[in-house]
Order: sequence, then structure tokens, then C-alpha cells
Amino acid sequence: MIKLYGTPPTRALRALWLLNELDLAHEIVPVDIGAGENRTSEFRALNPAAKLPVLVDGDLVISESAAIQLYLADKYGDRFPGGGLIPDTAEDRARMHHWLFFLMTEIEAPLWRIALHSFLYAPEEKSDAEIALAKRDGRRMIAVLEQHMQGRDFIVGEQVTVADFNAAFTLDWANEEELLDEAPVLRAYLEAMYARARAPVTIAAAMAGLEA
Repeated sequence: MIKLYGTPPTRALRALWLLNELDLAHEIVPVDIGAGENRTSEFRALNPAAKLPVLVDGDLVISESAAIQLYLADKYGDRFPGGGLIPDTAEDRARMHHWLFFLMTEIEAPLWRIALHSFLYAPEEKSDAEIALAKRDGRRMIAVLEQHMQGRDFIVGEQVTVADFNAAFTLDWANEEELLDEAPVLRAYLEAMYARARAPVTIAAAMAGLEA
């Protein structure tokens, strides 16, 4: 049984989406960060960085949400109807990796800065100016992806790949920070991705569930 440590609305959603799409039996293991469960010796034995998500599949223990996505697609991709989660050609794989890295470094990084300065840092460490800069940087890079997606249904090629499942979560996060106001193509793409039959909950829905 595959175990996924971490729950919505965290980046565990990226891994959960692949588990759903591949119809893989799995167990979700909640880790209460607020209570410090990610800093216990037991959890640090899985991930010394004390961060979520972590996936355990047999003897393999792997963290970093994008790496988990790639692993699941690589090992179990033949379960996906029609294949295609990882492109066949080296050229298209390079394009997929390009956009995966772009999403993580150019769009998620500003989103994480916003989160840090909005509610994760101690009050004396927070900076409204840093939030403003992160939002500016995020919008600039979102504009690049918006341009790329003109006339496209998917990030790379003619069918869904790992990059799309990464992008959907990342853009949902950006949407929560109101960074997609000038990105109508990405808003439509986001809606289409979350309309998939095996899409996980959105960040907003997961937050609402926590507050209920």
C-alpha cells in the first residue's frame, strides 16, 4: 500500500492527483504541522527537511511534490488510459521538464514567499513589501505561461502530462492569491483541469473543509 504523508490543502494535492488519475490504492497519513508532528524523530527519518508531502512506496521514500509526481507517472504510467503522462520523445520530455521547473521556480517560489510573509513567519519577520514584490514577480511569470497556453489545451503536446497536474495545483494556488486576474486563458485551463473526473479538491474546498 502506497502511503502519502500530507493532506489537502498542502502540496500533497499534487501527489494525490496522480494517485487518483492512476487509480492507485493508497493511504493518506495526516501530519499536523501546527502540532509539530513534522518535526518528530519518526517523521524526520522519512524527510530530514521536515516538510510535506512524503510518499512511501515499498522501500522507496521520496519527498518533493514534483519528484513524487514524476515517479508515479514513470512507474505506473501504463495504468493511465492512453498513456502520455510522460512524453515519448526526448524533445517533448525536455519541454515537459522545462515547464515543470518553470512552475516550481518561477511561479511557486513567489507564492511560497507570499505564504511565508502572510501567515507562516513570526510577526516580527513578516514584510508587506516582500508580499508586494512576490505578487509582482508571480504575475510576471504567470504572463509568460499565459502566452504559452494561447491556443493550447495542454502544457506540452496534444495530451495531458505530469506538467498539467503540477500546473493545475500551482495555478489554483495563484488564483487564491488573485494573481490570475489578467490570465483568462489560464483561468479557463484551470477550470477544465479541475473538471476532470478524478481531480482532487481545490485549495478553497480543502480550506473550507478544515474550517467546518
